[in-house]
Amino acid sequence: MQHFPIFMAVAGRRIVLSGGGDAALAKLRLLLKTEANITVFAADPAPEIQTWAQQDRLTLHPRGMEPGDAMCAVLFYAANEDATEDARVADIAHRDGARVNIVDNLADSQFITPAIVDRDPVVVAIGTEGAAPVLARAIKRDLEEKLPAQLGTLARIGKTFRRAVEVLPFGKARRDFWAEYYFDHGPKSLELGEDAVIPALEDHLANALNKSEKVGHVDLVGAGPGDPDLLTLKARKALDKADVVIHDRLVPHTILELARREATIIDAGKTGFGPSTPQGDIDALIVEHARAGAHVVRLKAGDATVFGRLDEELDAIAAAGVSYTIIPGITAASAAVATIGQSLTKRGRNSAVRLITGHDTKGYADQDWRALATPGEVAAIYMGRTAARYIQGRLTMHGADPATPVTIVEHASQPGQRIHTATLGTLSDTMAGVTGPALTLYGLAPRAALDAVETLPLQEVAQ
Repeated sequence: MQHFPIFMAVAGRRIVLSGGGDAALAKLRLLLKTEANITVFAADPAPEIQTWAQQDRLTLHPRGMEPGDAMCAVLFYAANEDATEDARVADIAHRDGARVNIVDNLADSQFITPAIVDRDPVVVAIGTEGAAPVLARAIKRDLEEKLPAQLGTLARIGKTFRRAVEVLPFGKARRDFWAEYYFDHGPKSLELGEDAVIPALEDHLANALNKSEKVGHVDLVGAGPGDPDLLTLKARKALDKADVVIHDRLVPHTILELARREATIIDAGKTGFGPSTPQGDIDALIVEHARAGAHVVRLKAGDATVFGRLDEELDAIAAAGVSYTIIPGITAASAAVATIGQSLTKRGRNSAVRLITGHDTKGYADQDWRALATPGEVAAIYMGRTAARYIQGRLTMHGADPATPVTIVEHASQPGQRIHTATLGTLSDTMAGVTGPALTLYGLAPRAALDAVETLPLQEVAQ
């Protein structure tokens, strides 16, 4: 991020613009929405600018800028549509101490003006670091369609009522109150007119005060394989509501950043054969925060129902009398097999697929090796990196063909993803070059590895 987005207080402060053509008009239409004192310098101002000056909406000086003209200005816009003149006036503004924006000149500008969705006092700013203005405008159009016009009215009325709502406990109780106001009670009462909104707010507050303190809730959420775009909508909504997020080691920061900024983020990571948070401690954490009234998201990599020790946590939650919801995620096997252009099942090849783990709580996990060694069998092996030699030996011992294809997908769906092609006979040697979390696909080879690379950026194929 090269530009940090902020909302600057400009009410009663001076903003200066140089220019009188189309570029100046575009900036002024936006600036006139503010309560700033706007001054324009233009030797040949457009008629619209002259009209605004006559209406006392801005101060117009029908001449070019001179030193001192931008003194005490918090912002300055060079909008002359002439590179030489823009450079001249920008230098003046710099010397006068103003922050400078040169229209269509990102490199020499100190700030940029984002695309804005105006539902005053609700304002949404959209920026692309100057890289894709067309994209910013497209997002703006989309948001304008989704945000109701009356949202600003509800926000203005709500602002006058904020002090009264402070009688509610800080945190979830207040958030629930305002969520219900903006998305239920407020719009319904506004249909009867603005005068009906405050009485509706008062009734809503009285009902909230009469509510008994609720025990919290737990969402057990599958975060998917790591790509934020593969997070389900339901999982995203859970993160939006979370007071506390308790996450596994493999959940990337790009997904954790989607949680509410006010949420408490707790790392409860586990490392195979390494430092780990005991499962009992994780269970206790979940219950502790839920009993305190928090909306807890237990965030697990992949799908929480697949080798996620879900049942142990469910037992603890149920014993504590806390409500819960299980929100499935895309499991690593689905993401990994998609990257190699294959499917987990195929008519005429395999009518079933095994999801197995390389190790369990007692060490390397035992399986039905004889059945797995049958030609045509397919298995997705989780947590198989350290168990590769063990798996290779067991399958070979039970008659599996050493030439059986094996594909290892490291960091599936994430930047740095790598696809390692091998056979059962070379599995342990190939796995020696794998350092990150990996999913082993036994019985499957990439459909066309080199073609897959072209359609799946941010990945490497190792053979």
